[in-house]
Amino acid sequence: MNNPISIQELVDFLDEANKNTYANKDVEKAMSSRIESQDYHFESGNLIYHDTYFGSDKFIGGEIVYKDKQPVWGMNYYGFELDDNILDDKIGPFLKKALMQEYDNIIPVRGPKNFSAKDKEYRFSVNGDLKNFTGIEEISFNNKTVYRCFVHGGFIR
Repeated sequence: MNNPISIQELVDFLDEANKNTYANKDVEKAMSSRIESQDYHFESGNLIYHDTYFGSDKFIGGEIVYKDKQPVWGMNYYGFELDDNILDDKIGPFLKKALMQEYDNIIPVRGPKNFSAKDKEYRFSVNGDLKNFTGIEEISFNNKTVYRCFVHGGFIR
């Protein structure tokens, strides 16, 4: 069965949506879609991206891509800080900076494979492709892992 969206169309749209939602410090949140949720919404042509999450230093959420108002792709995630001594205001801004970088793999669902700045390092590893994948995102400060996020997703039919 064919997917209602091509891999290339999805790659291009996710790249644009990701850089115009959570990772972009200048973008405002959308209206909350559920009690206590944080939401981001982006549209381009007949494609819609919606990200909803809950929490801050321990968070869970999901992203859905719609084509012609039908859900065609999605991803769920759960992330958490590993060191209570590292403040979220240090992890969050670095995570957003990493997520704004250009992708160096075909899975544009988080950030690049590696990104570093001074004593901070971002890593993202993924198994599979946009059709069906799992991944782990980590941030280290001074070679100590302080944040981890698990992701999984794929096409919806």
